[in-house]
Parts: sequence; structure tokens; C-alpha cells
Amino acid sequence: MSFDNQPVLNGDIVKLRPLRPGDFDHLFEVASDPLIWTQHPDPLRYEEDRFRSFFEESLASGRALTIIDAENQQIIGSSRYHGFDAGRSEIEIGWTFLARSYWGGKYNGQVKQLMLQHAFRYVERVIFLVGVENVRSQRAVEKLGAVRAGARPDAGGRESYLYQITARNFEPR
Repeated sequence: MSFDNQPVLNGDIVKLRPLRPGDFDHLFEVASDPLIWTQHPDPLRYEEDRFRSFFEESLASGRALTIIDAENQQIIGSSRYHGFDAGRSEIEIGWTFLARSYWGGKYNGQVKQLMLQHAFRYVERVIFLVGVENVRSQRAVEKLGAVRAGARPDAGGRESYLYQITARNFEPR
């Protein structure tokens, strides 16, 4: 069974849908906050040309999702799946960013819960590759129940911590 890369996922506080070309302006409005990117591989992604490259790469991946606040229907961020490997029964979740006004609450948790529930229909293991200096994202995936299981280069070749959650250890919330 092939992985459904761009599902529509609905939760109480967020909705996820496939990324569309017309989402650029709304996502750039979110992404133009420099503090979002301080611990990411490209700390200058708040600049329009750099964000445009990131956005175009996300569109081209065919696996990116737009995150929408379910209450006010505003675009608040994006995330994506990557590296589906049927043989290893594995997929990665990453490239997530949210408007800072949505940090520290339930939003990232619900985004990841929805993405995990969807992924476990197809795979036994979901991984997160997090930069060794990105402590904020390390803590966020640990809150989800992900366990550090070593290190591996990310899609850009940077050394990253590998976190994982398996289907048998996943507890939907």
C-alpha cells in the first residue's frame, strides 16, 4: 500500500490540508518572524527569497501540509512527511513551523498527533530528525512520546538526532 502523502486531517483546534501555491503569502507572513528560525538549519529563512526556496521545495515534495487554525481559519504554519520507506515501514515527519503565537500550547501537539495517526495506517515507525542544537524541537518531539534512538544525517546532510515513535508505543490523545 502506498503512503497518502497529502491527506486532509481535522482536529478540534487545527486542520491540515495539502500545501497549495496560493498559500505562499499567508505562510510567508508567518515565516517572516526571525525568532521562528533561530534554531533551524537556515536561520535566515525569514527572508523572502530564502523562504520562497523553502516553500517551492515544500510544494515540489508533494508531501507538505498547510496548518490552519480551526477556529478562525487562518493559516498558522506548515509541516510535511518525508522519506517513506516501505521496506523499513518508516516515514519521517518534519519541516514544521508555527506562528509564535501558537507556540507552547496544544497546537503543535495536535498537528503531530493527527500526522502520527495518519502515518500509523501505513508504517510501524515514524522518525523525526532534529538538529543537535535545536533544543526547542527536541523537547517538542519528546512531549509527543518520541525517544531518541541515535543520530543520522538529515535530508540536507546535517548531523541530526534521530527520534522515533513506533505504532505499538503510540498513544493517541
